[in-house]
Amino acid sequence: MRKNIKITEGIFPMPVLMVATYNEDGSVNVMNAAWGTMIERDRIVLSLTETHKTVKNIKERKAFTVSIADSKHIAQADYFGIVSGNNTPDKFEKSKLTAIKSENVDAPIINEFPICMECEFIEYGDCGVIGKVVNTSVDENVMNGNDVDISKVSAVAFDPYTHGYYKVTERVGNAFKDGLQIKQ
Repeated sequence: MRKNIKITEGIFPMPVLMVATYNEDGSVNVMNAAWGTMIERDRIVLSLTETHKTVKNIKERKAFTVSIADSKHIAQADYFGIVSGNNTPDKFEKSKLTAIKSENVDAPIINEFPICMECEFIEYGDCGVIGKVVNTSVDENVMNGNDVDISKVSAVAFDPYTHGYYKVTERVGNAFKDGLQIKQ
């Protein structure tokens, strides 16, 4: 038996993405965005309304970074989602995290988050912000040789059903391989 529930944003897991920009004064701005994904190999879309300080900054600077939130920094990641840069211009400073300037785009890289995609702004449309990923940098501590070890990343996912965060760590299969046993 199935039960109908009153939720429409029911895709799980949803990524917990940290979108970072520079404010007009050069200070760092970061927001938590659960509604984002890849739409092509080098294109990312973030479903953000124009009321966000981050969107204003993206349009002004023509760049942004997207980091994967990790379980070690869940308090900061959540804080970036509940406090607006429109009302709290020093919210990044209050987080006690650190950032460096990207060498590829006019946006900051947050040092503490293990994976960061550096993006050029393409357009703002019905779906939100679309950007081109020009570089991805990874903290060497989460690598196994030349590969990212997702279990070391401790990425978190957002649960839209109960508003929880969950750590994504255990590998359960091999893409493009496990299904071959059924294909025969």
